[in-house]
Amino acid sequence: MFRSFALAATVTLGTLGTAGGVHAQETELLNVSYDIARELYAAINPAFIEQWDGEGELTINQSHAGSSKQARAILQGLQADLVTFNQVLDVEILADAGFVAEDWQQQFPNNASPYYSLPAFMVREGNPKDIDGWDDLVREDVSVIFPNPKTSGNGRYTYLAAWAWAMEEFDGDEERVREYMADLLGNVEVFDTGGRGATTTFTERNIGDVLVTFEAEVLNIAGQTEGYETVVPDQSLLAEFPVAVVERVAESRGTEEVARDYLNFLYTTEGQEILASFNNRVHDEAVVEANADRFPEVELFTVEDKFGSWAEAQETHFGSGGTLDQLLRQ
Repeated sequence: MFRSFALAATVTLGTLGTAGGVHAQETELLNVSYDIARELYAAINPAFIEQWDGEGELTINQSHAGSSKQARAILQGLQADLVTFNQVLDVEILADAGFVAEDWQQQFPNNASPYYSLPAFMVREGNPKDIDGWDDLVREDVSVIFPNPKTSGNGRYTYLAAWAWAMEEFDGDEERVREYMADLLGNVEVFDTGGRGATTTFTERNIGDVLVTFEAEVLNIAGQTEGYETVVPDQSLLAEFPVAVVERVAESRGTEEVARDYLNFLYTTEGQEILASFNNRVHDEAVVEANADRFPEVELFTVEDKFGSWAEAQETHFGSGGTLDQLLRQ
């Protein structure tokens, strides 16, 4: 169903001579990323390698899982040269532990987020349950699939988008918001650990009436596979995709410069075109204009406006004993 890509790209761009002969200098990067970005970075890698002006052989490897799971893996020893995550909090965890610079959001444009998306819906062909907004997700006849907010940044975006919509819908009445959220969580049939697992549950296991995931994932799957349709709600939550060099690892491996070049490539016109080709919303004005007809206008809430900050949202909603745990116990 999905396009298949190798998780490494390699090319030899030059050689170095030694007394014992000529051999290729080897440089290897590991991009640790979120669950549904496999195909995206498999397309980015050869494009970056082609324009890279370093000497020798460059190999770019990929690692994908739930964003929070990936952050924990780095803390536990996974040798990531760079991260391309789907939420700020998971990079902040690395910054707090000294793996990433404290000013990481100032090291690249747009708060170190080269592209963005939003939670959207994928429904089955013909939209048999007539789902077109967040209010439909709590109907008794609707079964919902989205990843676990405890392990997935994707899932946290969905949870917070639904909460933000409910705050607007119910004029800030938190009791009604909590009732809505309890009903929504009660309609979730499977809590997969990551976004791609949720997609597989919906498309291959044929579970659920609606999948809530990033708009890019919805458009990619619905555009490639018969039997599904895209529904983009009028209101949703801005989903940023922060990037950072894992300096503690990259400095020790001598890969900091190429890791930084790789992330800067994402902001070039070529990088932005590849990102947009995978249905991500980008910042380059020319690329935005060229793809304007593909992305409907949506009122986007932000985590900062609705929840104060990611740190506050984490403590209130996703920490042990937080609002999510309370709602799941109901």
